[in-house]
Amino acid sequence: MDVLISATELAERLSEVRLLDVRWTVLAPDGHPAYRQGHLPGAVFVDLDADLADHSATGRGRHPLPAPEAFQASARRWGLHDGDAVVVYDDWNGQAASRAWWLLRAAGVSDVRILDGGWAAWQRSGGPVETGEVVPAPGDITIAALDGLASVDANAVAERADSPDNLVFDARAAARYRGDEEPLDPRAGHIPGAVSAPTAENLTPEGTFRPAAELRERFDKLGAGSAPVTVYCGSGVTATHQIAALAIAGHDATLYPGSWSEWSSDPQRPVATGPDPG
Repeated sequence: MDVLISATELAERLSEVRLLDVRWTVLAPDGHPAYRQGHLPGAVFVDLDADLADHSATGRGRHPLPAPEAFQASARRWGLHDGDAVVVYDDWNGQAASRAWWLLRAAGVSDVRILDGGWAAWQRSGGPVETGEVVPAPGDITIAALDGLASVDANAVAERADSPDNLVFDARAAARYRGDEEPLDPRAGHIPGAVSAPTAENLTPEGTFRPAAELRERFDKLGAGSAPVTVYCGSGVTATHQIAALAIAGHDATLYPGSWSEWSSDPQRPVATGPDPG
């Protein structure tokens, strides 16, 4: 499975793909103004909070997955058709774009890739840029369901974290995993049994994914390959970046979409602190 596309390769295929601009960060969740100031030619803006999550759902964390019918409506508004090749990008080293990548893959879109290095890599390459809004003709893509095997709920992740036959990765920064700080969610710490695997360590200093061999070595040291892997983060966004990195390394992984925001909100769920799984 091809996960990434370079700025150079994309420049050669620009007319062949559907481009989705997923500008979003925790500190700047509204990326629409930045998109209008400059984006890849033909790129359609994707609102992560509105299109890639369902905030009407309660008790499922800060970014619950959208219902299939809602996600289909969004994908059609982006102009997607069955069989389209799709490229997603952001200005956050792929950590938001990966959410769109994961959802499209779970919805059965087979040809979807992340622009490696995102907006910054495109600018460094000298690729063309346009401003304003792109409003495509509606598409007719069909999304019957999101693959149930691609995600698990809190009960399932609790069982996996407690099982020697499974591996659970916590993709948040190490300080949040240890419980030294918790800027967003009700309690600090991590799911007992989860292994710290910060998403930031997937990246080079330039914000591109590390080479496959380096990622494979990283995840092998953490135990991937010896057991099925489940990944969580704060709210199910950056964990998808970890799943993309695992895919580059040759490993399949499952998402716990509720992630720490859901787990820590339930006072009956146990919490571990410190540098070890616990």
